[in-house]
Amino acid sequence: EHKGYAVTDLTGDEMSKLHVRYMVGGRATGVSDERLFRFEFPERPGALAVFLNTLGRMWNISLFHYRNHGAAYGRVLAGIQVPAEESSAFEASLKQLGYAYWEETQNPAYQALLR
Repeated sequence: EHKGYAVTDLTGDEMSKLHVRYMVGGRATGVSDERLFRFEFPERPGALAVFLNTLGRMWNISLFHYRNHGAAYGRVLAGIQVPAEESSAFEASLKQLGYAYWEETQNPAYQALLR
């Protein structure tokens, strides 16, 4: 900062540590209504398919990053295009899915590097 550079401390940012640091390619153009979510689900056969079938049939998945370390949990970062008028139905689908999730749409790393 003292040399005139703007900085953002991402030390405690789980999304940046788990996903963004492994991603390349930058921003997509023409993506509207994108909301960003980080998901964690049990690593078992079919768990990723359940995720994709529950959310991907109704809404466009515009960003997808899957992290598998052979651990008990799989981790997904997903950008999902959700028009405002479909927010209630989308949130009901998130509850139906039953996986832990965090909305990251306002995350500074997403805003600076991927949006």
